[in-house]
Amino acid sequence: RTLAILPDLKRRLAAASSASLLGIEVELEPLPELRQRLESALAETCPLSAADGHFIQPGFDAALDSLRELARGGKQWIASYQQRMTQETGIANLKVGFNRVFGYYLEINHSQMDKVPADFIRKQTLKNCERYITPELKTYEEKVLAADDDAATREQELFLQLRSEAHRALRPLRRIATALAELDVLASLAELASQRGWIRPKLTDEPILRIEAGRHPVLDIKMAQGEFVPNDCFQSPEAGMVLLITGPNMAGKSTYIRQVALLTLLAQTGSFIPATKATIGVADRIFARVGASDELGRGQSTFMVEMVETARILNTATPRSLVILDEIGRGTSTYDGLALAWAITEHLHERIGCRTLFATHYHELTQLQELLPRVSNLNVAVREWNDSVVFLHRIIPGGADKSYGIHVARLAGIPSAVNERAKDILAQLESDHRNSLDQPTIQPPQGRKSGGAVQLTLFGFADHPVIDELKQLDIDAMSPLDALQFLHQAKRSIVG
Repeated sequence: RTLAILPDLKRRLAAASSASLLGIEVELEPLPELRQRLESALAETCPLSAADGHFIQPGFDAALDSLRELARGGKQWIASYQQRMTQETGIANLKVGFNRVFGYYLEINHSQMDKVPADFIRKQTLKNCERYITPELKTYEEKVLAADDDAATREQELFLQLRSEAHRALRPLRRIATALAELDVLASLAELASQRGWIRPKLTDEPILRIEAGRHPVLDIKMAQGEFVPNDCFQSPEAGMVLLITGPNMAGKSTYIRQVALLTLLAQTGSFIPATKATIGVADRIFARVGASDELGRGQSTFMVEMVETARILNTATPRSLVILDEIGRGTSTYDGLALAWAITEHLHERIGCRTLFATHYHELTQLQELLPRVSNLNVAVREWNDSVVFLHRIIPGGADKSYGIHVARLAGIPSAVNERAKDILAQLESDHRNSLDQPTIQPPQGRKSGGAVQLTLFGFADHPVIDELKQLDIDAMSPLDALQFLHQAKRSIVG
């Protein structure tokens, strides 16, 4: 069927003005001899596997047709054989029958027993008739019983012949398959762009992103027309290379960063994209650290998997890469997670300098905009109304000051008593971390001094001097007074 449509497809492509389409047209070789051979041999509907048989159509091979006729019981032969036996014996009511015990047999009424020929072999006696077989009938029966296997064998022989003929045209067939695959992709992208109103992005070698009213290519199709909220994305050395996106759960932070990555990927494949206008700098790689999953088979927790993937990004990303990070550090304690997220952002900004979109609930990270020149804060707009939250899904400049996790918990069905208690605890925690001027008590980062604190590692910590002293103690030789004195000195050493 594919070879059958090639002549018409070539005519259409030959009229195109695109160099890519004209190049595809050249690769489409119709192969008329192979096409005619396959069309005459193969049935209209073929099974998925050649072992299932019945893919060679009637009339292509006389031997196969004869075997198939035998396999179907040879009704015509049976009818002619019954008529011939009736004429030769003069037994008017002679019939040919079949059962699974005797196979084919001749059935004759008792009233006609005197006309039975001597070469008939009796096999069964019934109340009103006798059943016989003949050498000719048994020979035919053996042919019928073997016909199914012989037909399958013959069909496989024909299949191997056709396969050999197709193999001789392997090179042009591969070129045809490659050309049709490329045409299929181009046609699919073109149809999608036409139906959904996608635009042609401008590609550049500069490390920038300028997407106006971009939409998620999957959600924009799955959701009702006009329901998905479009958003802009501007990244450049002037506008900010690292975008920190804060905002509530369910507001659309993860959707936004994935959307930007998908639009970049689509643009670099040659596709139009869902936006009103776009200039996209070509990325050498797109890195994504999103989602939460563990690797139980390899003994890795969710946080460990997150750190391994983040390490891969930090070690292999280049200034031309695009990186999206979603909630880095959430799999460990708050302070550990915040410290890691802060340091990772600094590394991406200072050491790599690539375009980065970082969705996070660590609002403390928004301070980085004041400390690092190419960091910009974005947040997802919400509206509070009657103790409820309305997610607008619109990305706007600035940092968020709330995550609205308690509101989301209520939407999820958490009991009201739990929610009210959570509000009280949240108010207490927030007040404990603010000074008299209602400012966060967490200090901004200070410049690192040489010879300062020991650098901590991901998998271990440097021992404190007190720990070294503990390891050298001979507890059995110490008196109670010696022990108290040591504890006093250790406390003073630790507290300072």
